[in-house]
Amino acid sequence: MSLIRALSKDLEARSDDSLRALFAARPDLISPAAPDFAALAARASARVSVQRALERLNKPEMQVLEALHLCTNPDTGHGISAPGLKKAIAGATLTALEGILHRLEALALIHRCEPPPGTQPAGSRHRFYLPVGTLKDVVGIYPAGLGRSYTELVRLQPAFAQRVVQLVAELRRSGAGVPEAATPMEAALALQRWTSAPKDLDGILAGAPERTRALLDRFGSWAMGAVPQAQRMASISNEGPDVGPVDWLLARGLLVPLDASHVELPHSVGLALRGGMIVDHFTVEAPLPELGLTSALLRRNAALGAIAEALRILGELLAAVREQPLATLRTGGVGVRELKRLADRLRLETREAGLFLEIAALAGLLRLDVDSSTWIQPPGLEWLALPRQEQWLWVVNAWLASERAPSLVGQAVSTSAGHQGRPNSAGTSINALSGEAQRPDAPLIRRRVLEILQELTEEASAPDGRAPVLDARSVLERAEWSQPRMARRFSSLVPGILREAELLGLIGSGALTQLGAAIAAEEPDHALDILGEHLPAAVNHILLQADLTAVAPGYLAPGLGERLTLLADAEGQGPATIYRFSEASVRRALDAGQDAAAILQFLREHSATEVPQPLEYLVRDTASRHGRLRVASSASFIQSDDEAAISELLQETGAASLGLVRIAPTVLTSAASPRETARVLRELGLSPTVQEPEPAVVRYKRTAAATGSARPVYSAPRSAPAQDDVEAQLAVLRHRPGGAAETSGEAAAQLGLEALQRAIRLKQAVTMNVVDGDGNSNSETVVPVSVSGGRVRVFDPARDTERVLSIHRIVDVEPAAGQTARPASKGAE
Repeated sequence: MSLIRALSKDLEARSDDSLRALFAARPDLISPAAPDFAALAARASARVSVQRALERLNKPEMQVLEALHLCTNPDTGHGISAPGLKKAIAGATLTALEGILHRLEALALIHRCEPPPGTQPAGSRHRFYLPVGTLKDVVGIYPAGLGRSYTELVRLQPAFAQRVVQLVAELRRSGAGVPEAATPMEAALALQRWTSAPKDLDGILAGAPERTRALLDRFGSWAMGAVPQAQRMASISNEGPDVGPVDWLLARGLLVPLDASHVELPHSVGLALRGGMIVDHFTVEAPLPELGLTSALLRRNAALGAIAEALRILGELLAAVREQPLATLRTGGVGVRELKRLADRLRLETREAGLFLEIAALAGLLRLDVDSSTWIQPPGLEWLALPRQEQWLWVVNAWLASERAPSLVGQAVSTSAGHQGRPNSAGTSINALSGEAQRPDAPLIRRRVLEILQELTEEASAPDGRAPVLDARSVLERAEWSQPRMARRFSSLVPGILREAELLGLIGSGALTQLGAAIAAEEPDHALDILGEHLPAAVNHILLQADLTAVAPGYLAPGLGERLTLLADAEGQGPATIYRFSEASVRRALDAGQDAAAILQFLREHSATEVPQPLEYLVRDTASRHGRLRVASSASFIQSDDEAAISELLQETGAASLGLVRIAPTVLTSAASPRETARVLRELGLSPTVQEPEPAVVRYKRTAAATGSARPVYSAPRSAPAQDDVEAQLAVLRHRPGGAAETSGEAAAQLGLEALQRAIRLKQAVTMNVVDGDGNSNSETVVPVSVSGGRVRVFDPARDTERVLSIHRIVDVEPAAGQTARPASKGAE
């Protein structure tokens, strides 16, 4: 029976509460709504959906699912029950297995089936299960870390097939108890029987060279390994007393070469090394690493210090960008030279400056100006005027939701795990604000890391309130247990996420802080209250000194810090920052529109001491020489001999969009291009002429609101669909049961693909209706050979030829009349 049809019946028989739980765990099944149970079953069996579901399974659940996959045969309907799995999983109990099987069934990854005849004892209530049809493709060629069978290797590795008969003959001549074989397939079956029993394999390995067992232990979790010159001609007849472990194993077929650099441990050998168990290490308990402890006071103080320092650096970074925007490379991102300039200004290491630059950009504190190809501060940025705790929450919310990984900046492009983009042509490392630091799964992994930190903290906290110190190793160990299918993605991002969390105060002294726990629990308002209570009040005064410096006796209020950074150059780090006044810094404030009186008034208002006379002289003297020459920019100008006409145009409300400025009695400057200026003047009834030709490129003025001017709001990665969507889906399913449309639409497509794949495995002929280019349907009986890329390669017995057909032209597929399947028992492998 079709696995999709079987799953459809299973889903239809479920209660509404069971379906609600399924939709909560696998929201992609009803996005968009499924028309019937057949379509729902088809989606639940689709490769992409199964892949997503497997990414949420923990290690014991994956071990049970992979063992079930290896012990069943969907083509013959041969399922397995919890007692059967217990024989293949060392250390498992029936209670644990039944609980896991129930969860896998609830996730629609497995479904019930009839027990094989004679296998169910009278009165037994154990259920038998089969996996969804696409599980084999998703799990991969090494389920449970075991390799392929000798028969598969002979079929798929031509080089091994050519020498396997000779290999068996050499084994027989050496006295090994291997059955005689005349063909490659017979030789494969002989090797399989020779190595299938753990006791027999122990006897074979008794005469192996030293370190052979240690070498085989490396294949304990994965069947493929790297070996130099793997296709060497290793032979028993040429062995000497100093033969190495690899040559010894290759000569006996216990390792099979795949190519010049890789070998594979066959299924029967790997199984025998595990004592005949598919899973030899099984536990339902998550590992709890040995962790140090830190006090609540140290944790809190470290977090508060990190938050205050991060906000100070972000404020200085914005001031530096306002003074000189950051230029971008032609290939994208900010180059090393530009980043080094920013790092010197912030008094940070280059890599740390890149990290804060990324955080500022992902929080919307900076935006890319496409006209100048520079990173600038958005006009009217609300963040600058917020209290410090709200500034912090703004940044944290943006960090949680961002699809960028700031800590990847500076890492080598070739070693950033999980990166699929093109190499960085500007160098060998990832540039700040470049596309190479984009990671679409970063929000999901950040959320999961915070959850793991919370789990470990609750499990390992001491009674006296001390919290565990968590490092990347302990987090990765728990992440690999809770979601083993995502282990590689975790390993590439977790160290950087922990570093970023420490900078933002979510981690202090290596432990999860109260702020981090509140954010992990999705309680940002609680985190805001905690920070408002414990973060020291911002200092609103400075100490002016006669040596033209000012000392900040703590972290300054955002407004004061921004103004002082414009007026003076910061020196040093930490809360007690020294600001030095100079002619250049005072001129910077004057260029920003301030005057001497406003500067001195600002200093008097915020200084705890009198303004020193040298500083007052510096401000007044610099201001007296400032502005004698003026420099401005203009896109075009308007000139007329009629001074009255110029005056009238300047007062015209319709010309306000041009940004007109009078620089002479008969000359106006315009912020708009000559062509745009001429258009506006013509609309006012005037007849201007353009003296200089316009460039071929037409430039459009940007009028949209600046990116980053709105406060970011974090929303956790959606894990469940809306309740209204669930109820609407249930109404559709109950109104149209599975049999209503199971042979049409998306269900029909999945059923046809399932039938083709089954026919390929069984080498079975099928009859299918194929629509030609004119829309005519023709019935054909063929033998499918392979399916990939939306096409199926078939052998046509009537024409004795092979053809390639597009799957979308195939209307339906059924086993050909009179064809019977003869599948090999999967459990025997």
